[in-house]
Amino acid sequence: MRVLLSELKNNSGEKVLVKGWVHRIRLLKSVAFIVLRDRSGLVQCVFEGKPEWIKGLKLETVIAIEGIVCPSKNQYQLFEIQGELLKIESEVTENLPIQINGALLDINLETVLNNRVLSLRHSQNQALFKLQALIVSAFRKFLEENDFLEMFTPKIVKEGAEGGAEIFKLDYFGETAYLAQSPQFYKQMMVISGFERVFEVGAVYRAEQHSTNRHLNEYVSMDFEIGFIKDEYEIMALEEKLLQFMFHTLLEKGSQYLEILEIQCPIVPEIIPKIKMSEAIEILKMHYQRHDLEDDLDPQGEREIAAYAKSKYGSEFVFITHYPRHKRPMYTKCYEDSDETHSFDLLFRGLEITTGGQRIHQKDVLINSMKMKGLNPDLYSSYLEAFKYGAPAHGGLAIGLERLTAQIVGLNNVRLASLFPRDQQRLLP
Repeated sequence: MRVLLSELKNNSGEKVLVKGWVHRIRLLKSVAFIVLRDRSGLVQCVFEGKPEWIKGLKLETVIAIEGIVCPSKNQYQLFEIQGELLKIESEVTENLPIQINGALLDINLETVLNNRVLSLRHSQNQALFKLQALIVSAFRKFLEENDFLEMFTPKIVKEGAEGGAEIFKLDYFGETAYLAQSPQFYKQMMVISGFERVFEVGAVYRAEQHSTNRHLNEYVSMDFEIGFIKDEYEIMALEEKLLQFMFHTLLEKGSQYLEILEIQCPIVPEIIPKIKMSEAIEILKMHYQRHDLEDDLDPQGEREIAAYAKSKYGSEFVFITHYPRHKRPMYTKCYEDSDETHSFDLLFRGLEITTGGQRIHQKDVLINSMKMKGLNPDLYSSYLEAFKYGAPAHGGLAIGLERLTAQIVGLNNVRLASLFPRDQQRLLP
């Protein structure tokens, strides 16, 4: 039976069978060293003499080795395997287009993505996506422990939750349908249905004509929605606790991944600073001479207001609140006698990772909001139907998984935080 390399410490002096990829080969006069890699780590295997098979053995060949686990001081483990038998299970048939056994994968983005399956074998990519899986696991665990129900919503929809042109059309048995921009309508329906607290981790689709280092056309959104809230500050307070739990989990269960990636886990303040959008614009005018912004932040403005928050509050996180009505979707609740909304974004290290707020829960107000946005309420009949029979005050948020991962790790392009990214140019692999 195969033994994982991480479990070999329990097999000292025993004969074992291990399987994996050839990570390194080193030949001396009378001994051959093979470093084997599997999903759990590396181990050095030693073969006396120069066996005939060693001549044609290539890096990344999939092999099986039988041998004895022996104590040994080397850079991989406190033991090694004295090899007795080696079997090639799958040969490498071409020269490797990239070198993946170095400390860094020092190649350009296109080369990384064009050779995605191979590049994912690199130790830092392995650590990155294991860290990402921990992020999702912690998100799910925190919400489940706070009485949230996980849901699974349709990704083929009749209407777009966000409106606008940034939506993928498709033919649905002769009828026009769309890929979901978010689970927003279904989150609200679930709250109104009486579940009160729901969450989802799933793919969403945006037909944005962007080709930047911060945009994907398909990404993973981590959403939650909660009923019977007082206002959006209740949602922000919950996100503070959520992020604190998530990053504590990364420290507790992902320290080895943080070490491989050579990064420090961010510190989430007990209370994340909050700045109104109107105040943020004035701050940018005063401190950064930004006189080109009126009611929203561009990428540079996000970086500048984040730098201000870091300097003034010592926080890498900052909430921007009270976005104007015309910058938010039609379901966003507005303050009375004001154009400001009960909404917020969370910036982390100068990039928006969260959008959230309180929703409109009265049907007539929602219809009026749709009309103000130039939308036809008749096209949203199934959504509006849910509000006919009593809807509690509610709200929620969405966190972009790839953006959050990229900011934690310090990646310069969000595509590197996506296993198989989708943008305007890429449909493969």
